[in-house]
Amino acid sequence: MKIAVVGTGYVGLVTGTCFAEVGIDVTCIDVNVKKIEDLRQGILPIYEPGLEEMVLRNVSKERLQFSTDLATAIKGCDAAFIAVGTPPGEDGSADLKYVLGVAREIGQHMDGYLVVVTKSTVPVGTANKVKQAVTEELQKRQSALQFDVASNPEFLKEGAAIEDFLKPDRIVIGVESEKAEEVMQRLYKPFLLNGHPIIFMDVPSAEMTKYAANSMLATKISFMNDIANLCEIMGADVNMVRRGIGSDTRIGNKFIYPGIGYGGSCFPKDVKALIKTASENGYQMQILQAVESVNENQKEVLFSKVKKHFKGELAGKTFALWGLSFKPKTDDMREAPSLVIIEKLLAEGAKVKAYDPVAIKEAQHMLGEKENVSYAKDEYEALIDADALLIVTEWPEFRSPNFSVIGKLLKNKVIIDGRNIYDAKEMQTLGFCYYGIGVQEVQPLTEMTN
Repeated sequence: MKIAVVGTGYVGLVTGTCFAEVGIDVTCIDVNVKKIEDLRQGILPIYEPGLEEMVLRNVSKERLQFSTDLATAIKGCDAAFIAVGTPPGEDGSADLKYVLGVAREIGQHMDGYLVVVTKSTVPVGTANKVKQAVTEELQKRQSALQFDVASNPEFLKEGAAIEDFLKPDRIVIGVESEKAEEVMQRLYKPFLLNGHPIIFMDVPSAEMTKYAANSMLATKISFMNDIANLCEIMGADVNMVRRGIGSDTRIGNKFIYPGIGYGGSCFPKDVKALIKTASENGYQMQILQAVESVNENQKEVLFSKVKKHFKGELAGKTFALWGLSFKPKTDDMREAPSLVIIEKLLAEGAKVKAYDPVAIKEAQHMLGEKENVSYAKDEYEALIDADALLIVTEWPEFRSPNFSVIGKLLKNKVIIDGRNIYDAKEMQTLGFCYYGIGVQEVQPLTEMTN
């Protein structure tokens, strides 16, 4: 089979590469000439474990190509995947101009029956707009070519996208004809050999499934953060509460870890878009409005703990930040809590020394040149002469550090842990003043200062 994937961002690049990995002839297309030239040289625009090696392997096997020429790439294809961005507008709605622009271009250049697949996360009803855009272009050509539109939402976790695509929990596909279903069934057959389920449904239901899934996960996160904040007030330990409720199979133990709020390219955007879609149709998503509100407030919790500990006197102090990306195993900093924390510290006249295993370059791009922000070559360098350590992203290498070295490098043995990766009693025994999320702060058993 032969397919085109339009868009070489996170979703498009992973999708195209994984299809190539199972032997499908794939051309990934983008309007960004520099990005395509880089990809041809093996330089990827994103960090994702295992992706670079897979791209290089499939390019060498000539199963994966990169191009700026959609007109040529789409010829003879069985399916064309639209995987371009749908950035949120100021009102929270998804901007479909890139999706519909690609649809029009497909209508201008397709040369045979084609399944046009929306892989981008799009609101319910988008498939109809895509169909109309393609149809209008075919009419301009006076062409009778047939096509179908399908919805195939992605469920990729950043940091585990390759595994998620090759071994999916489920494959959701919305189709409007038996012919489109047959094409999509053949396309995904290599991924079904180990029993991974494929679920065919109508197109609107498939479009809704993506938003519902992300919104449910965001809801679990905000719910636990709300519970964590109450635990601190009431003297309970959210870690114990989490274990207690997570053992209930109706609830489960995933996405119930308290922290400093969700970020990334999906949850914030999709929650906003679903709220907006409901509003446009005369319905109010009361739970999701609360989810969004809790999340925005939670991003300020770590800063509030810093301010409380230092009695509001942050000017001239230096804070070490471990972690910048919104989650481990990615360099994605979109809507990252670290951005809120850094801006609030700087506004108080503090300095920031940050370290992240992969996201420093992206942080420099997003934050720009800021006088009081510096970046360390490793986690320990960030601690030198810092007044406290802030854990922002739970990278595995931060889980078992040398606490003796930490205590010697910090001016004050203060750790403010936004991800609850350390045990409060152990920190107390080691002489640290420790703050977590949803747990009671502990004072050191030994002197706090070195």
